[in-house]
Amino acid sequence: MKRFPVKIISAQEFIGGGENGPFPIEQFQCRCLAQGDSWFSIGAVPFFLTTNVLQELELRVGTCLVNCATPSATLKRMIDTTRSTTFLQLLSGALATKWDAVLVSGGGNDLIEALQSKSPDMGRRLLRFPAEWGPPGSAARYISEAGWLTFCDHIREVFRLLVETRDAGPKNRGTPIVFHTYDLPAPRNAPAGPGFGPWLSAALGVFDIPGDDWDAVAGEIYSRLQALLREIRDAHENLVLVDSLGTLTPAANTDEGATEDWQNEIHPTREGYAKLDQKWVPVLEQVLTRTP
Repeated sequence: MKRFPVKIISAQEFIGGGENGPFPIEQFQCRCLAQGDSWFSIGAVPFFLTTNVLQELELRVGTCLVNCATPSATLKRMIDTTRSTTFLQLLSGALATKWDAVLVSGGGNDLIEALQSKSPDMGRRLLRFPAEWGPPGSAARYISEAGWLTFCDHIREVFRLLVETRDAGPKNRGTPIVFHTYDLPAPRNAPAGPGFGPWLSAALGVFDIPGDDWDAVAGEIYSRLQALLREIRDAHENLVLVDSLGTLTPAANTDEGATEDWQNEIHPTREGYAKLDQKWVPVLEQVLTRTP
């Protein structure tokens, strides 16, 4: 069966900010709302160097998607009533419409932000300074367990608030929320543009973590994030997880530019996103074609 590119429009187009009024979204069989970070928006400067998950999607069912995503957004910011007003209004507020699914890309920037913390309180950072390292043998020796618990509580609470917001209005109560794990980036000197990264390698360098252990530390952290997102999926009604960790060909720590699947340290290439979409497509088609 033939697949069709997903039609992506902005919230402004949907609401009717242009000369021609609101976009005729009713012409599409399925209608989705999206909120997220650079994996749903822009992951490089200049922006045409890469694409995003949504841009590459092709589905068997005609679908229009209203995209509210912005680069560098954290989960907390995505549901902030002062910074994400439009998304929240479209989900359960005065502008709410019935969506077939809500797509969310979030948690990656929260993790990156937490890795940058150098707080003296181990409960407020994810990495340990050299004097605090555990015994050799596992990448977990570099992780602040108290900080990881704090991070998990934060992510759980934000998802709880997202579900609560979804269910606050009658139109989208119980609407499927589709979110995803991130693939495993290699900590390396590959910024997204001048002044934008690198992030992982910079954080690991601040804590003097040996370069030979960088990949193991990244693997430990992103595997933990995967487990956390799986737990959150299982804790709430109608949360659907696209589990894509391990899909892309990893870059090497010595790669400073684009590789086969990674445009920079934490953002895939166009080809990389196309591979990730092979995980998204069957999940979305199942969600969008299921019988209510």
